Amino acid sequence: MMDDDDAELRNPFPSPPSHYTKYTSHNLHLLNLLKERVPDTDLAFNQHEILKDQTDVPDWSLTQLEKPRVDWILKGDEPYYDVFGDRWFVKDKIPSLAELGGQQLYPEDPNVDRRPALQTILRSMLVTYSNLTSALLAPPPTQSSSMPPEWQKHVEWITILGQNLMAAANDLRPVQARGNLEMMMKRQLELRKDETRVIHTKCNALEARLLALRASAEDLKQSTSPEVCIVNPSLSSEKFAPLSQDDLLRWAEEAS
Repeated sequence: MMDDDDAELRNPFPSPPSHYTKYTSHNLHLLNLLKERVPDTDLAFNQHEILKDQTDVPDWSLTQLEKPRVDWILKGDEPYYDVFGDRWFVKDKIPSLAELGGQQLYPEDPNVDRRPALQTILRSMLVTYSNLTSALLAPPPTQSSSMPPEWQKHVEWITILGQNLMAAANDLRPVQARGNLEMMMKRQLELRKDETRVIHTKCNALEARLLALRASAEDLKQSTSPEVCIVNPSLSSEKFAPLSQDDLLRWAEEAS
């Protein structure tokens, strides 16, 4: 039975808990009445006596229907919660190599400069690799020898050095992610500045074009305006010969 419960807890898509049927509207109403009638300081109470005027009061405690207390989770020094059988800490923290049981060769404090220690680890790895190649070329030990082969300790030391390099690189991942985010934000800012500059250039070109079209329209308006003939009043009307109706008709035929 316990194996089935553990397997159900670790299932990525677990079945609903068996007590989900208790969350009915009637039971939730009884829980609200119970919380109104019982002070928070009173821990020992009989819900049947308090809710004797209600019907269908369950035998199990109605306080099981209350939401989980988050303050209980955050109360400890390292608050955590369990989901699907796995434990998750509220404050996400990358465990150090020493906390994982390994041999840590660089300072644990992230504020201390680790570059000298990492350079020492890298040089030690190169020297150990050179010694390993030499040990592989050495003759094998005799059957009566109880000493482990020399290459074995070199391999173990290279393993420890490699673990330190990988752990130090993993510790720098938050710094790397922060640097990548900063570069992305700067790149987006530059792109937006370039787009804004292009928009301003286009707006200036359109404004200049509109001004040119407006000036052309004004010039065209002035050139097509009707000319006004001013007759000198000093000229006498006697100089113009009178026109008859026949003259007008003949002029109209010639014009057509």
